[in-house]
Amino acid sequence: MKELPKRYDPHEAEPRWQKMWEDEGIYEIVPDEDSYTIDTPPPTVSGRMHIGHTSSYAQEDFYARFWRMKTGNVFYPFGTDDNGLPTERLVEKTKKVSSTKMSRKEFRELCHFTIKELLPEFVEDWKRIGMSCDFKTVYSTIDSNSQKISQHSFIDLYKKGLVHRKETPVAWCMTCQTAIAQAEFENKDLTSTFNDVIFKAGDEELIISTTRPEFIPACVALAAHPDDERYTHLKGKRITIPLYDYKVPVIFDKEVAIDKGTGLMMICTFGDKDDVEKWHRYNLDLRIIFTKDGKLNELAGDLEGLSIIDARKKILDTLKEKGHLVKQQPITHPVNVHERCGTGIEFLKSTQWFVKVLENKNKLLAAGKKINWHPAYMQVRYEHWVENLNWDWCISRQRYFGVPFPVWYDKRTGEPVIADESQLPVDPFVDKPKSVPESDWKHLVPEEDVMDTWATSSVTPQIALAMHGKQDLIPMSLRPQAHDIIRTWAFYTIVKSLFSKETIPWKDIAISGFVTDPKGHKMSKSKGNVVSPQDVMDKFSADSIRFWAAGAKLGDDIPYMEKDLVTGNKTLTKLWNASKFVIMNLDDYKGFNAKFEDLELMDRWILSKFNRLVKSSTDAFSAYDHSKVKFDVEQFFWNDFCDNYLEIVKGRLYDPKDTIEKTSAQYALSQVIEGILKLFAPIMPFITEEIYAMLPFENKTKSIHISSWPDFRKEWVDSEAELVGEDIVKAVQEVRKYKSANQLSMNAPVSMLRVLSEQDLTLAENDLIAVTKAESFDHELGEFKVDIE
Repeated sequence: MKELPKRYDPHEAEPRWQKMWEDEGIYEIVPDEDSYTIDTPPPTVSGRMHIGHTSSYAQEDFYARFWRMKTGNVFYPFGTDDNGLPTERLVEKTKKVSSTKMSRKEFRELCHFTIKELLPEFVEDWKRIGMSCDFKTVYSTIDSNSQKISQHSFIDLYKKGLVHRKETPVAWCMTCQTAIAQAEFENKDLTSTFNDVIFKAGDEELIISTTRPEFIPACVALAAHPDDERYTHLKGKRITIPLYDYKVPVIFDKEVAIDKGTGLMMICTFGDKDDVEKWHRYNLDLRIIFTKDGKLNELAGDLEGLSIIDARKKILDTLKEKGHLVKQQPITHPVNVHERCGTGIEFLKSTQWFVKVLENKNKLLAAGKKINWHPAYMQVRYEHWVENLNWDWCISRQRYFGVPFPVWYDKRTGEPVIADESQLPVDPFVDKPKSVPESDWKHLVPEEDVMDTWATSSVTPQIALAMHGKQDLIPMSLRPQAHDIIRTWAFYTIVKSLFSKETIPWKDIAISGFVTDPKGHKMSKSKGNVVSPQDVMDKFSADSIRFWAAGAKLGDDIPYMEKDLVTGNKTLTKLWNASKFVIMNLDDYKGFNAKFEDLELMDRWILSKFNRLVKSSTDAFSAYDHSKVKFDVEQFFWNDFCDNYLEIVKGRLYDPKDTIEKTSAQYALSQVIEGILKLFAPIMPFITEEIYAMLPFENKTKSIHISSWPDFRKEWVDSEAELVGEDIVKAVQEVRKYKSANQLSMNAPVSMLRVLSEQDLTLAENDLIAVTKAESFDHELGEFKVDIE
């Protein structure tokens, strides 16, 4: 027999097996109608994998590996999200450049070069944690295939009247200098002041409470509730704006809160979405006081050229000096900021492209109900998002590095000219539309905006499948993702699939939680509680970090606690040592040809219990409950198999004779150890591969990960063996307690072992005597009790 290694070295084994999986194409398939297909989240190329990635991607990989073993047909692609604002920020930071100080062409080329430069090292982290994707076929959301699919989606929706272009107030980020969608809003609690400012209706002083005094020169109306008797006398009057000496009307609207501030509010163009809605509703004047880079313009008078913050400070000083500021009160209130940069969101009137989602809310809600959400309560988050949408989806961005719109404009009419689908992908700065004769090209101007990155990420099912020419295999089987992007990636993908394909994009969606520190706090660099997964894998292993990630249910946040990694390492060591013990004791095993009922009782006990474990684990994985699989398999392995069964059958295994009792134990060992490895394989793929390769069995597959998932076998259900076996185990445990209490070695004999049990323990008498070293054994029927002498 080949000598087995004394210990398992994950730092040597894990890269070796990762290389083997790639070299042998273990995870490569071309998807077909029967494939289990996964819409893998493409991580943003913006640095290195963080601990949150590690947890969520490990969890999705559990299901990829389970279904691969279960069906033999899993399509698990990998891609990277590397267009849009995050990539621009990365390139500007790493290359120390500014997109505004370079030509569009130069900056786009630099972005492409930088992504190509960073990608190999970036993807390596995902390989290192054991992702079982096909890394030979990888897409990028800015590659030619992705641009073609994204542009095709735009044209399809345009032809269906679901995309339109209009000039309207839009959410705007002054830092990023681009329009943004509602889904990119993030609430942030900020400190400010509530400022009571005097406006005048003739000689009457009116008090307006505002947190945005810099918007006074943008005021186009005052508003009060129609039932607020304090202000009904103002109907038809015009109010003078302090400092700027122009007059605005008073409107009465039921949405104005009587008990907020003084009950009288400014309507400005535009401070927030309420301003936008009332401006539309009452056809008010337009006074835009901001430039696109967040400076105030000439309408702001003395504030011209100042930033928003500086303008706020100056106007408050002026209002105070002129006697218009009567009161200030410090407050902390939630403010909408851009999730990408944390800048407060403003509203500017500009021309943008929109997808019509508001008029399709009911269809989108119905589509959400057709998808199986794991956990189920995450569906509520999706529904709340759809129900509370206020705007159509703005998909145009005033940036450089993104998928171009396949659009030109005729300078004579201003009308858009759309590319022919046969010429996709196109760059309107380079290409010309097929539908326009060359003589008229001089009348065309290209669309300068690019698509929102979500406009491309929302078609990842088609992008991934199109790599194999199978983009019609929708719905896919699974979308794994985190809960914070339900309102973006999940929602937008459902929109695109419903509008383009009239179907849902996937059958199931698995939502992962966040990783927190041990106290449940969000990890951030400023708090100093960030954990590097690369450092964790250096100290422990990829299998250990996956073992930790398996401990959290889908949807639940998971605290990072090193003790869980220590437990994972202990499990690896125990699995290695137990497997070595089994392999050494199968050296002379030649097979077992008898029936199940001919096995020794304790062998039937472990096989029956393992059989139940197979069923529960299969059901749990199928229901997207990996944490139950992890817990159940771990408990079975440590308690039933290692602590009890292996100890109980050692007497038979150590028998130098080739007895039927020994062969029976060897058969059970061979079945259970291979089965345990397979049940652990989706969670700990490296060590299970290492041990599987050592098993002395014929007809093995080249990898455990393309072997068959264990089947539930009806003939292995043996309730009698389980009942008897449980009392045998209880008796053994009582003897162990007795020896520990009396400071005896576990190999020390006991004179007499008397067991009362309602089960017939004589069916496993020899095993019980051998493991307890009982010199005399007596069994009687009755309520369980053990006497030891």
